[in-house]
Amino acid sequence: MENTSRHIFHIHGITGMLIATVLLLSILAGLTYLGLLTQQSVADKPYKFVDPQSIQMNSYENAAKRVVAGE
Repeated sequence: MENTSRHIFHIHGITGMLIATVLLLSILAGLTYLGLLTQQSVADKPYKFVDPQSIQMNSYENAAKRVVAGE
C-alpha cells in the first residue's frame, strides 16, 4: 500500500521545520535580551565585604559578610 497523502508543506515537512526554527530562535533572542538586562542592572551595584579579616577559606558564612555597596 502506497502512502499517497505526502505533502511537502505539511506540519511534518518544511512548515513544521520552519516553525520549530523560528520558535527556537525567538526563545534564544528573548533569553539573551533578559540576560543582558540582568547583567546591566547588576553591573551598577558592586559589593563589598563588611569584615574582610574574618573571611575563611571554603566557608558558607562568607556570604553573610558580603553586602551590596549601594544598600
